[in-house]
Amino acid sequence: MTEPMYQDVPVDPAQWLAGLGLQQTVGGEDCPPVSTMDVPYPATEETIATAPFGDAATIAAAVLAAHSSFPAWSRTSWEQRREALEKFAAALEADVTTLSLILTAETGRTLRRCRSEVLSAGRFVRTIAATGPDVEQIPHDRSSVRRIGRPLGVVGAIAPWNSPVLLAVVKVANALLSGNTLVLKASPFTPLAALRFGQLARSIFPAGVLNVVNGDGVAGAALVNDPRVAKISFTGSTATGKLIAASAARQLKRLTLELGGNDAAIVLADANLDTFVEFSSQIGLLNCGAFCAGVKRVYVERSIHDELVDRYAARLRDVVLGDAFEPATDMGPIQNRPQFERVLGLRNAAVESGATLHESVGPIPDRGLFLAPAAVTGLSRSHPLVQEEQFGPLLPIIAFDDPAEAVIEANSGPYGLGGSVWSADIERAESLAVQLDVGTAWVNQHGAFEPAVPMPFAKASGIGIDYGGLGVHEHSQPMVVNVLRP
Repeated sequence: MTEPMYQDVPVDPAQWLAGLGLQQTVGGEDCPPVSTMDVPYPATEETIATAPFGDAATIAAAVLAAHSSFPAWSRTSWEQRREALEKFAAALEADVTTLSLILTAETGRTLRRCRSEVLSAGRFVRTIAATGPDVEQIPHDRSSVRRIGRPLGVVGAIAPWNSPVLLAVVKVANALLSGNTLVLKASPFTPLAALRFGQLARSIFPAGVLNVVNGDGVAGAALVNDPRVAKISFTGSTATGKLIAASAARQLKRLTLELGGNDAAIVLADANLDTFVEFSSQIGLLNCGAFCAGVKRVYVERSIHDELVDRYAARLRDVVLGDAFEPATDMGPIQNRPQFERVLGLRNAAVESGATLHESVGPIPDRGLFLAPAAVTGLSRSHPLVQEEQFGPLLPIIAFDDPAEAVIEANSGPYGLGGSVWSADIERAESLAVQLDVGTAWVNQHGAFEPAVPMPFAKASGIGIDYGGLGVHEHSQPMVVNVLRP
């Protein structure tokens, strides 16, 4: 039986999208675009929508609106801001059908996956809203000393294309709960869904508190460099993150940077392979491999290497690639042409080096940005597919003889987002996991992140912390109030 959500798919998605009237939100109103941009459907590369685009002047107007609304918003109580965010979460959930269809159109991900992202977004916002204020009473023998968190001002947020709703609304919730106002710039690859939730937010937040604009790198640079912006929250590539950090340093702006990752999984001989294969393949198929905290490379004890490869290949064998609006589809295309070319280049380089691809065997659509998911064996440990973040559906699997060697290899690259160790011996696995140079080390799971659990960024994977109370409070300025007792 077809899942009910697929009954909502419009006959002509392009016509349906055009009828939504998606516009940028600045100061609680439509912001006229300075230009438009065609949005291709990744499964066909044909234009499915036209998105309004802004420029540096649009950013300036949005920052002005946010700056003007900040004094009143920052004086609202924590409870008032919590209630507003709970209404925002409810609005996201109530609009799940429309938002899911928009996401599917611009990302090419399956409709069921997009629906899951929207519902997760509502849950994340609601959980973040439950975070308490950043207050600490500090024991002192002569004074009453407390540490509080004060709003920073305008936060500039730049969202990625791989999870355009969830990762964007987390930035919204963190900033607004802390008493800041926000200018959100969506990725030019996925400009539509953010416009929709920006319009939903107009009836919830005062004008100017949440502004949503589209634009390219020029618009992003204008946001980073505007002196009225107190903090930048960016999710994207390490290369772009370095440019943002350099620009922000000139004004000593606060930063939260969630950047690249090349997470390693270390699989010991006593690991439950069924669990590992199911877990890692599910993560690998999410977003066609474009998942920041997914397993990107596997180091497996040599005695079970072949068995693991066989099981992973068997799991991929019947994966159905196709149109994201079709219920039979398991995995859609890579989201954009530059990313497709990058992953294809890494795949071809692997084959040229003598590696073996253990691919799905189903048909690959003859148009669109499709690439078969595959386990890759026979690679040297220095191969770019092993050492670089690929953000695609390829999984290099490498044998090791000594777990200490695997830890060294896992730590050898520049990234430090996450890593995992898999073993029936929990104590042994944890002793290895804490040796990983990462922000989050998992045991017998990977990529499991929750809104209440902090997610620190290590090495070239970023600066700061997201999620949990620590992620919220990164959007406040600590202040100590020290009162001498009479």
